[in-house]
Amino acid sequence: MPHSPLRIPLKPERCQLCGRAMSALTRHHLIPRARHRKKRNQRLFDHQEVRARILWICRPCHNHLHEVLSEKEMEAAYHSREALLAHPAILRFVQWIETKPEGFKP
Repeated sequence: MPHSPLRIPLKPERCQLCGRAMSALTRHHLIPRARHRKKRNQRLFDHQEVRARILWICRPCHNHLHEVLSEKEMEAAYHSREALLAHPAILRFVQWIETKPEGFKP
Protein backbone atom coordinates (compact mmCIF):
# COMPACT_ATOMS: atom_id res chain seq x y z
CA MET A 1 0.00 0.00 0.00
CA PRO A 2 1.57 3.34 -0.98
CA HIS A 3 2.08 5.83 1.80
CA SER A 4 0.44 9.23 1.70
CA PRO A 5 2.76 12.13 0.90
CA LEU A 6 3.96 14.30 3.75
CA ARG A 7 2.35 17.69 3.84
CA ILE A 8 3.59 21.02 5.07
CA PRO A 9 2.17 21.50 8.57
CA LEU A 10 -0.71 23.94 8.87
CA LYS A 11 0.20 27.39 10.09
CA PRO A 12 -0.33 27.59 13.86
CA GLU A 13 -1.32 30.69 15.81
CA ARG A 14 1.96 30.79 17.75
CA CYS A 15 5.64 30.85 16.83
CA GLN A 16 6.97 27.30 17.15
CA LEU A 17 10.18 28.57 18.76
CA CYS A 18 9.25 31.36 21.16
CA GLY A 19 5.56 30.53 21.56
CA ARG A 20 4.35 34.11 21.06
CA ALA A 21 0.92 34.53 19.48
CA MET A 22 1.68 36.13 16.12
CA SER A 23 -0.46 37.07 13.16
CA ALA A 24 2.46 36.85 10.73
CA LEU A 25 4.56 33.70 10.80
CA THR A 26 7.21 32.63 8.31
CA ARG A 27 8.19 29.17 7.14
CA HIS A 28 11.65 28.10 8.25
CA HIS A 29 12.93 25.10 6.30
CA LEU A 30 14.73 22.89 8.80
CA ILE A 31 16.83 21.61 5.92
CA PRO A 32 17.62 24.76 3.91
CA ARG A 33 16.11 24.73 0.42
CA ALA A 34 19.51 25.45 -1.11
CA ARG A 35 20.73 22.17 0.43
CA HIS A 36 17.81 19.90 -0.62
CA ARG A 37 19.65 18.37 -3.57
CA LYS A 38 22.86 17.56 -1.71
CA LYS A 39 23.66 13.85 -1.78
CA ARG A 40 23.83 13.66 2.01
CA ASN A 41 20.25 14.90 2.33
CA GLN A 42 19.01 12.67 -0.46
CA ARG A 43 20.52 9.72 1.41
CA LEU A 44 19.13 10.66 4.82
CA PHE A 45 15.71 12.03 3.95
CA ASP A 46 12.92 11.22 1.55
CA HIS A 47 12.24 14.05 -0.93
CA GLN A 48 8.78 14.70 0.56
CA GLU A 49 10.21 14.77 4.08
CA VAL A 50 12.84 17.36 3.14
CA ARG A 51 10.13 19.62 1.74
CA ALA A 52 7.76 19.11 4.68
CA ARG A 53 10.29 19.65 7.48
CA ILE A 54 9.47 23.23 8.39
CA LEU A 55 8.75 25.32 11.45
CA TRP A 56 6.34 28.24 11.48
CA ILE A 57 8.23 30.98 13.30
CA CYS A 58 8.01 34.73 13.83
CA ARG A 59 10.25 37.08 11.85
CA PRO A 60 12.53 37.97 14.81
CA CYS A 61 13.20 34.27 15.54
CA HIS A 62 13.74 33.58 11.82
CA ASN A 63 16.19 36.44 11.45
CA HIS A 64 18.09 35.33 14.55
CA LEU A 65 18.45 31.74 13.30
CA HIS A 66 20.01 32.94 10.07
CA GLU A 67 22.32 35.35 11.93
CA VAL A 68 23.62 32.60 14.21
CA LEU A 69 23.78 29.55 11.92
CA SER A 70 24.97 29.02 8.37
CA GLU A 71 22.94 26.87 6.00
CA LYS A 72 25.59 24.15 6.25
CA GLU A 73 25.33 24.15 10.04
CA MET A 74 21.53 23.98 9.88
CA GLU A 75 21.70 21.09 7.44
CA ALA A 76 24.31 19.14 9.42
CA ALA A 77 23.19 19.52 13.02
CA TYR A 78 20.21 21.83 13.48
CA HIS A 79 17.42 20.29 11.40
CA SER A 80 14.91 19.87 14.23
CA ARG A 81 13.21 22.19 16.71
CA GLU A 82 14.89 20.39 19.61
CA ALA A 83 18.35 20.79 18.06
CA LEU A 84 17.77 24.51 17.44
CA LEU A 85 16.70 25.04 21.06
CA ALA A 86 19.80 23.15 22.25
CA HIS A 87 22.03 25.84 20.70
CA PRO A 88 22.93 28.26 23.56
CA ALA A 89 22.62 31.48 21.53
CA ILE A 90 19.26 30.48 20.09
CA LEU A 91 17.88 29.33 23.43
CA ARG A 92 19.01 32.58 25.09
CA PHE A 93 17.29 34.63 22.36
CA VAL A 94 14.07 32.58 22.54
CA GLN A 95 13.92 32.92 26.33
CA TRP A 96 14.41 36.68 25.99
CA ILE A 97 11.93 37.34 23.18
CA GLU A 98 9.14 35.09 24.47
CA THR A 99 8.35 37.77 27.08
CA LYS A 100 7.99 40.55 24.48
CA PRO A 101 4.65 41.62 22.90
CA GLU A 102 3.64 40.63 19.37
CA GLY A 103 4.72 43.83 17.61
CA PHE A 104 8.13 43.99 19.31
CA LYS A 105 11.10 44.14 16.93
CA PRO A 106 14.60 43.61 18.34
